[in-house]
Amino acid sequence: RLITQDKVDFVLPPWGTGTNLAVGPTYEKHKYPLLAATSVTDKAPELAKRWKHAFFFLGTGGEYAEDLVATLEKAKAEGKINNKIAMINIADGFGVELANATRKAAKKHGFELVYDKSYPIGTQDMTPVLNEAKGKGADTFVAYSYPPDTMLITEQARTLGLAPKVMFTGVGTQFPMFKGKFGNAAEGIMAPGGIDAANPQMQAYLKRFKEVTGQESDRFASPIVYTSLQMLQQSIERVGKIDREAVTNEIRSGSFETVIGTVKLENQMLTKLWHVGQWQGGEFNAIAPANRAGAKAAVIPKQGW
Repeated sequence: RLITQDKVDFVLPPWGTGTNLAVGPTYEKHKYPLLAATSVTDKAPELAKRWKHAFFFLGTGGEYAEDLVATLEKAKAEGKINNKIAMINIADGFGVELANATRKAAKKHGFELVYDKSYPIGTQDMTPVLNEAKGKGADTFVAYSYPPDTMLITEQARTLGLAPKVMFTGVGTQFPMFKGKFGNAAEGIMAPGGIDAANPQMQAYLKRFKEVTGQESDRFASPIVYTSLQMLQQSIERVGKIDREAVTNEIRSGSFETVIGTVKLENQMLTKLWHVGQWQGGEFNAIAPANRAGAKAAVIPKQGW
């Protein structure tokens, strides 16, 4: 309706992996640029070939899984954790994609998935699942979760005494509300994303975000969404008029100055991303890829509750 009846110039994207994939064909049909800045999918390279107007900013599930397991592999080699992983995931696009990728990465790197279970959207009690995971002897607990379940999982894990040496939860862990609710108990918890807090551009972004909104930015998708909007703005300015095809071509081929640095997409994808972050000293620092400038060392084992 926005496109065909209201005839708006551009349509900003929805939130989440599944919803971005659902609207992709509509954007492509009408040749509107889709800035999929909150979508993690292994299908991104294939979809980018099929959808010439779609741009993917959060990478693939395989990239997140590989960097997580690489972090675990280093800790295992140092004798800090065993080779057992307990994993749960929400039965939605994000959770399914990441869980599939982690199964492959775990097998490749010699880890054993001693618990592997999905749960439906809207689950109100994680106690049965967490109790089962707790009894499996895994030093690593991974939950590919959405914000409501991320909060629930963390709260109930504390109550049940599920205290793995590595705790990795999903979307929401990087949000101000997570730190606000759990305080020092958040220390050591890992999740997708993270930031290089020492980067001057990131510092300026965080400062402006708080001044404008009155609250902290999250440390995962918010800077990436802002980056995608900066790219859209700069593309429109360079084209000098509302010409969607020309703007789309500029997004595809141009180089942009953004809050995460200089950005140039590769095959319609943002490739320089942080895949694993960890709460350390009150900041959600990026820890992987570990060889990238600005990465902090992972703190393993996580402190107790």
